[in-house]
Amino acid sequence: MSLEQQQELESAFVMHTFGRKPVELVRGRGMTVEDDQGGTYLDFIGGIGVISLGHCHPAVVEAVRTQAERLMHVSNYYYIEGRGELAQQLSDLLNHGASSDATPWQSFFANSGAEANECAIKLARLHARKHAAAGILAAGGDDLAAEAAATTAPRIIVTLDRSFHGRTMATLAATAQPAKQEAFQPLPDGFAHTPLNDVEALEALFAQQGDDICAVMVECVQGEGGVHPCTTEFLQAARRLTQERGALLICDEVQTGIFRCGTPFAFQKLGIVPDVVTIAKGVASGMPTGMCAARSDVAASYGPGDHGSTFGGSCLAVAAARATLHTLADEGFSDRIEQVGAYLRARLAEFPQVEEVRGLGLMVAADLDDANDANDVVARALDEGLLLNATGPHTLRFLPPLVCQKSDIDVLVERLRRLLR
Repeated sequence: MSLEQQQELESAFVMHTFGRKPVELVRGRGMTVEDDQGGTYLDFIGGIGVISLGHCHPAVVEAVRTQAERLMHVSNYYYIEGRGELAQQLSDLLNHGASSDATPWQSFFANSGAEANECAIKLARLHARKHAAAGILAAGGDDLAAEAAATTAPRIIVTLDRSFHGRTMATLAATAQPAKQEAFQPLPDGFAHTPLNDVEALEALFAQQGDDICAVMVECVQGEGGVHPCTTEFLQAARRLTQERGALLICDEVQTGIFRCGTPFAFQKLGIVPDVVTIAKGVASGMPTGMCAARSDVAASYGPGDHGSTFGGSCLAVAAARATLHTLADEGFSDRIEQVGAYLRARLAEFPQVEEVRGLGLMVAADLDDANDANDVVARALDEGLLLNATGPHTLRFLPPLVCQKSDIDVLVERLRRLLR
């Protein structure tokens, strides 16, 4: 079916929630995708950081094909092959660089980053309730006193200005971008916001509302907000303040995780260990998959019936994620991602039209000068055989597959020279 026919059908029958680019992509391999007319494009957005191993990586394709021939879905009422092994793989990656006796992590399996963050929000609130009740019982109080303590337990979750945690009602409330929230008011309450990397503001917020705060949720690098990294000082302050108040530190690693920033998770570059980590996007290299992982003592707050998902942790998702993680860990991607990411940042910085380059690993942004509209660059890039992304009027974001090579970046730079004014 032609692009024009697809456009007509989607115009009539698909909700208009995306401003799609005028191209129909039909196949891909590695860094390259092809449209219905045979045109090819180097993909520097990677499904918004999803296609970790490149398009149609043989290991993922074979894992999904083999699993689909055996069993595609049952339900979470039953055990399936591979889910426990995948959870152990994730626990090992989350403890990367930690001592051998580090606390294991337990995962809840979802389908997306928003769902993983919903799970984390619920877990933070429930953990605060159970922690408050347990404290009363430990001090000799009765069940009525414990129940009363639970109902008045801390419930505020602190997030950062310009953050992005999803588009469900709760994750939108957590997303501190008023322009995205305004049309959907009233949003769920129980969220407070503070500036990125402002330690004094965070300390002041805890001084004013600390007894009501049950968690701080941060992106180690704000992705949709324009690739703005947290400083080590700020994250360490967040860790200190949450520990002092008995609150949780949640790292939203939906975009930064799974080697995107070099190490398995970005928090491992920034000198802290959180209580909860949310994961999605690149973990299954194209299959819809999300996880909320928590230290086992925190995860214990959840019991049967407290949370659930029909499709989360399906047979196909587990197979794709296991193949992805095995390939990333086994083939030593970490060092190469650091090297190629540094090369990308250096080449982008060569342009006189680029005012700032930010990022970690292969999560990079370039701020353009006022003469260059980033959305216009993205649109014209199709004619140059590039898939690019803009997060603001003058900000280009680069999230290529982790198989990206320096030679791919050289092609990107050559074509950008023709696009920047």
